[in-house]
Amino acid sequence: MWFASFRRVREPNAAEPSEDAPSPLSPRRSSQPHGYSLRISSSDPNPRPHSSRNRALASAIAAAATSSACDLGGGCGASGGGGLLSWIFSARAARADEGKPAGADWDAHGLPVTHTAVPLSRLDGRKRYKVSELDFLDRRARDRASAAEKNPLFDDMAALRLLPGGVYTRSQLLGWLEAMTSSGMFEQLSLQGKPNPDGTLALTVSYAETIWPGAAERLKCVNVGLMAPPDAGPDEDMTAREKLEYFRRQERRDYQQRIRGAKRCILPESVREEVLGMVKKQGKLTAGVLQKIRGRIEKWYHDEGFVCAQVQHFGNLDTDEIVCEVVEGDITRVEYQFHDKLENIVEGNTHIAVIDRELPQQLRPGHIYSIGAGKQALTRINSLALFSGIEVNPRPDETKEGGIVVEIKLKEHEQKSAEVTTEWSIVPGHQGRPTLASIQPGGTVSFEHRNISGLNRSLSGYVKSSNLLNPQDDLSFKLEYAHPYLDGVEDRSRNRTFKASCFNVRKLSPVFVAGPNMDEAPPIWVDRVGIKATITESFTRQSKFTYGFVVEEIKTLDQDNNICTHGSRVSPSGALSMDGPPTTFSGTGVDRMAFLQANITRDNTEFVNGATIGDRYIFQLDQGLGIGSKNPFFNRHQFSVTKFINLNKKDKGAGKPPPAVLAIHGRYAGCVGDLPSYDAFAIGGPHSVRGYGMGELGASRNLLEVATELRIPITVKNRQTQVYAFAEHGTDLGSSKDVKGNPTEFFRRAGHGSSYGLGAKLGRVRAEYAVDHNAGTGAFFLRFGARF
Repeated sequence: MWFASFRRVREPNAAEPSEDAPSPLSPRRSSQPHGYSLRISSSDPNPRPHSSRNRALASAIAAAATSSACDLGGGCGASGGGGLLSWIFSARAARADEGKPAGADWDAHGLPVTHTAVPLSRLDGRKRYKVSELDFLDRRARDRASAAEKNPLFDDMAALRLLPGGVYTRSQLLGWLEAMTSSGMFEQLSLQGKPNPDGTLALTVSYAETIWPGAAERLKCVNVGLMAPPDAGPDEDMTAREKLEYFRRQERRDYQQRIRGAKRCILPESVREEVLGMVKKQGKLTAGVLQKIRGRIEKWYHDEGFVCAQVQHFGNLDTDEIVCEVVEGDITRVEYQFHDKLENIVEGNTHIAVIDRELPQQLRPGHIYSIGAGKQALTRINSLALFSGIEVNPRPDETKEGGIVVEIKLKEHEQKSAEVTTEWSIVPGHQGRPTLASIQPGGTVSFEHRNISGLNRSLSGYVKSSNLLNPQDDLSFKLEYAHPYLDGVEDRSRNRTFKASCFNVRKLSPVFVAGPNMDEAPPIWVDRVGIKATITESFTRQSKFTYGFVVEEIKTLDQDNNICTHGSRVSPSGALSMDGPPTTFSGTGVDRMAFLQANITRDNTEFVNGATIGDRYIFQLDQGLGIGSKNPFFNRHQFSVTKFINLNKKDKGAGKPPPAVLAIHGRYAGCVGDLPSYDAFAIGGPHSVRGYGMGELGASRNLLEVATELRIPITVKNRQTQVYAFAEHGTDLGSSKDVKGNPTEFFRRAGHGSSYGLGAKLGRVRAEYAVDHNAGTGAFFLRFGARF
């Protein structure tokens, strides 16, 4: 039998229906769940009328939107929803709330004030009555307090349409009563009012729960979300006997056939066993027990992120197998909308296929909607860097009852942008004092043309100089073209991106720096200009492979922008010694070469409440082709592993503290064949061994670095940050002597070193105290960004 049965039970004192009350012989089955606990923003301020199932669904989503203060995709938790009465009333008799008088306007009852209850039939159908009190009386318990406080049917009064302080007409009260009576929850139910001297009514709901005789031994859970709704009921011109026969036939034949065609729920077996244990512990099957079962089942769905799932019906209650019908929230389609700055719907420039390929599989038709999939979709679409605003909103499907439409709203960035930034620097003049002539302007001009042809292709570049008065002394630039979906945007079997760039970059070399026990050496700049073409193939979201071809010219320059062929140092006599290691492979200060480059990255890290957890592997290879100055042929390789270990297993969730993390890092690098000095591996620095300057420990052909860091979260003025302790070690593995000219020995560096210290993260800044283990001294450092 159906939990929402079709018999009407009328108590002797129950009110007789009036001409404006719903017909008691027009049963309506609940066909949609209520109480979605997720944030929804409706795209249609004046939605068209829904079917009975989707009307209840829309009401549920709207109720959840007002009760959840979080954006979809940011995710929100789900509570169990309203009580059982609110569930039945919302789904089956939502019309009882239609036409409810707004505001505080109400009419005095105009009845004699007595201690005798007044049946609803005596109320005036034209008046609006204010309910000042609402009591529930369990006829079996004979205890008003216990019924209101302990009975789970009335746990959540806020979800009921019938509330103390509310204003209702007679037809609304009769509609509420008819909906409750026809729900099958009660063997007896009546609603009576007592006139108060202030003109309000005190209502009393007297009830007795239905007790089903079956001894439940099994639970069958089925998904009826996209199934055709059951028959609405018999024809109005049927006789009472014909209607009774109709109901019996429908309950047995049609119902069993309908359940056999339903999909199996994803509810795990452990929850089914727990639910059966609740029934056996109670010893009888009542409406209150069913409400507890519904709450437990929905709690599992909501805890797992399936916030659209709701229990709709219970069937076969007089047998040994209870049938639980669930609308799980099946996705029927995905819709895209482009909006301008004024929220008007416009035609977008981006091809839908570009966005659609970023959707996770769990957010496609045929799957059950979940908050986790919504978050994942937000992250993936945002990674395209094409949109300034993204919303992922589920809503009821008007064409398929019980279905969910995922609506994605997008605001596109401007396609073309340009930016000019300027800066002023003061250069020491005569005797170290700055003069007006020593104040030099610098600046950067950058531009970007994104989303070319709506296929996420882009052309970007910048030109930068720290001295615009003489830009050829310090000019750097980069122009890059990116062409994603090399195999076609519709081909999702491969995801390859082609990039081509020309560049000119200048960096201070860490190879030619002095050790801690000698005077500072004159700096040498490495200027690279060339072209680069690469193809990046993404195997998964965590793994990618990049391979390409690089042609470049490398110049080594001194601080006066002159070609520098050898490193130099200050001799004990104060003179500048120019007999240092050669700065280039050719020995002329200018190298030209071509080589192949490849990089494999596997990054399984994720953020758990702001802390990085997981592991990261990177392997890089540069293969010289013997093309260029003195035909350089080499194999340069690097491999690094970093693991972030969650020490106290904190669960993910908004507002939850981050876990303590242990970071372990190792890096090996080596080179076989020709090795220019500027490409030697430098040891020491904020991203090598902390506590030392860049390259302070040496420059080598091979190196090994190991590091560990313990991160402890703390709260400062209601904001989460972290303190940490670290220890690191780096060594050249005795290979410094194999670098041409041995820069490590020439600049009196150790070739190895260790450090340890403490630090605190202050926003994006790291404040650290590190101890140089070689010298036994410590120093404070301020760094930007993370070490790993």
